[in-house]
Amino acid sequence: MKSTEDFRRELLEAGLLEDGGVTGLYHRSFHFEAIARGVEAYVSAAGHNEKNRQFFFNQVIARSTLEGSGYLTSFPDLIGVVSSFAGSGSDLPQLIERVNNGGDWNEMMSPTEVALCSAACHPVYPLIAGTTIPIDGLHFEVQAFCFRHEPSDNPARMQSFRQHEFVYVGTPDGALAHRNMWRERGRQLLSELGLSVDVIVANDPFFGRAGKLLEANQRDKELKYELVAPITSEAPGAISSANYHEDHFGETFDLRLPDGSRAHTACIGFGLERIALALLFKHGLTFRDWPANVKAHLSSTHDARLPEST
Repeated sequence: MKSTEDFRRELLEAGLLEDGGVTGLYHRSFHFEAIARGVEAYVSAAGHNEKNRQFFFNQVIARSTLEGSGYLTSFPDLIGVVSSFAGSGSDLPQLIERVNNGGDWNEMMSPTEVALCSAACHPVYPLIAGTTIPIDGLHFEVQAFCFRHEPSDNPARMQSFRQHEFVYVGTPDGALAHRNMWRERGRQLLSELGLSVDVIVANDPFFGRAGKLLEANQRDKELKYELVAPITSEAPGAISSANYHEDHFGETFDLRLPDGSRAHTACIGFGLERIALALLFKHGLTFRDWPANVKAHLSSTHDARLPEST
């Protein structure tokens, strides 16, 4: 049975991924990227009948968005904040000396007003903050490079990765319907790519002792479902998640319905790199040997020709 380390070695030897020099950081080859973009187009096409506002969000966001999302207090161990040199010209020689001598130059950095994006849906809510949401809701299709500081040798746990999401903002019933509809649609989409997909109740990895209560509450209320499949070994992992946030973002960003009540939100996120890895693990590293229907699903929705081989 192939282990995660075996598969990682195969990916690196084939040149599909290159070690980025830090645990959990990878450079992607054009062949790998073509598969990921094929998945992106395939997933995006499934939502073409919805009236979505569409955005490719920046990989850096305003620090206030990170704070407002609640991610900072729930997952402080996963976030990334951008720092930069804030010293004067007279401080520069000291910085240069530290760098040249291998010293600690990081303490001469100061936080900026931007942070790394943790989830692709987070930049949606500041765009509509303080507004009244139509009774039929708002729909968004978004994508962003996300960062989570959880270094691992498992390629399925990249520190930098893409999420492609479909987000709903509106009534409680509308949010639940959106979550449940996309949960089933996602299962079908991924199964049609030949992946062995299960849907399970899950929870986020909240930080600290209080986080255990939040995890239990999230599972008890079935707010989060994960679509899982083998990714880098036979052990299944999440390749997509469908989430109901209740009025968390409605309260934080003052999103109200016409009757004055807080708006509720929901989303489904597809992990493009994880799905690409799951496809390579299931069908092999040579694209031309993949099942014809899988190749058709990806290549027919993608402008660039997918690779015939690695």
